[in-house]
Amino acid sequence: MKKLDEIVKFHGHICPGLVLGYRASALALKELGRKSIDEEIVAIVENNSCAVDAVQVMTGCTFGKGNLIFKDYGKQVYTFIKRPSGKAVRISIDWTPPPETEKEKELWQKYMKGSRSKEVLKAVHLRKTKKIESILKTSDKDLFKIKHVKMPLPDEARIYPSVRCEKCGEKTMEPRLRVKNGKTVCIPCFEGRGLSGIREKMESLGITEKDIADAVKWARKRS
Repeated sequence: MKKLDEIVKFHGHICPGLVLGYRASALALKELGRKSIDEEIVAIVENNSCAVDAVQVMTGCTFGKGNLIFKDYGKQVYTFIKRPSGKAVRISIDWTPPPETEKEKELWQKYMKGSRSKEVLKAVHLRKTKKIESILKTSDKDLFKIKHVKMPLPDEARIYPSVRCEKCGEKTMEPRLRVKNGKTVCIPCFEGRGLSGIREKMESLGITEKDIADAVKWARKRS
C-alpha cells in the first residue's frame, strides 16, 4: 500500500478518517480514471476532516489549484467530477464501525475528557487499529453509498488582480472586495473584523491606543 504510506507521510499520522478518505478516493479514481494532473477532476468535500488530506494526495485535487471545493456541511460526503465530460460520482460514508465493549467505551470517554494514562492510550490505539483494519477490509458496497449524479461543472480556477484595501492596505483578490463608506475594502474590514475593525470600534467609543496602554499597565499592577 505504497499510496497509503504517502498519504500518512503527508498527513502526519494514520487514523480511521484518513483511511476512509483513501478508500473513497480510490473508488472515485476507479470510476473516473487517473489522478488529476491539473484540474481534470474536481472534488467537492462536505467536511474538513482528516479524510480530505487523503483526497488531495490520491486525486490531485487541491485548494491551490482551485479543484478542491469545501462545503462546510459536516457530512462524510465526497463528490468527484470529471472534466470535460461532467461525469460525476457522489460517495457518502455508510460504514458501521466494529462494536465496542462497555469497557472500551468507558476508556474512550476518559480519553475525550483528557486522560492520557497508559491504560487509556493503549485502549485508544487498539480502538483506532480495529477501525482502520475494518475500513481496509470492508467492500466498497458496504463502506459507501455510491450515486452517479448530474451536476454543472464548476468554473475553472481564474487569476484575478490584487487590489489594496483602502482601510488596512493589504492586497486583496479583486472580486472579494466590498464597498463601505465609499471605500473599497477587504471582507474583514467590511465586517469590522481584524485590526482595522478594532481601531474603528475604538474610534467610535472615543478610546485611544494610549487609553489601552494605560489600562494594561493598571491591570498588571493589580495582578
